Amino acid sequence: MTEPTPSDLLVILCHGPHGTNWLREGLDAALVAAAFGRRVSLLFMGEGVTALLRGQQAGPLDQKGTSATLEMLEMYDIETLLVEEAALERFGLTEADLMLPVRLLSAEAISSQPGAHRLVLTF
Repeated sequence: MTEPTPSDLLVILCHGPHGTNWLREGLDAALVAAAFGRRVSLLFMGEGVTALLRGQQAGPLDQKGTSATLEMLEMYDIETLLVEEAALERFGLTEADLMLPVRLLSAEAISSQPGAHRLVLTF
C-alpha cells in the first residue's frame, strides 16, 4: 500500500453496504476520481468497515453488496485502503475477515488523514 501525497483524494466511508446508498455513492466517487487520474485513498470508518467483509449477501429488498465494486479498485489503481481499528473491534472483526488487504489505523492516525490529502469527501 502506498502512502498518501498532498495531491490525493481521501474518501471517507462511514456507512454499511445496506440500508442507504451512501457507501455505493462514495465508492462511485472514488472510481470516477481515479478514472480521471487522481490518486485515491479510502478510509473505512464505523459501519463502513462492514463493506469489506467476505461473502456479502444481498441486503433487504435485494440490495446488492459492494463486493463487485471493491474487487474493481485495483483496476483503478486504488490501493490505499485504510480501516479504523476500533471499528473492527466494535464489530468483533479482524483483518482476516476482510476481502482486501488494508492498513489499520488508530484514532490518532485517523485524525491526521484529512490534513494529508488535498481533497476529502465523506459518505
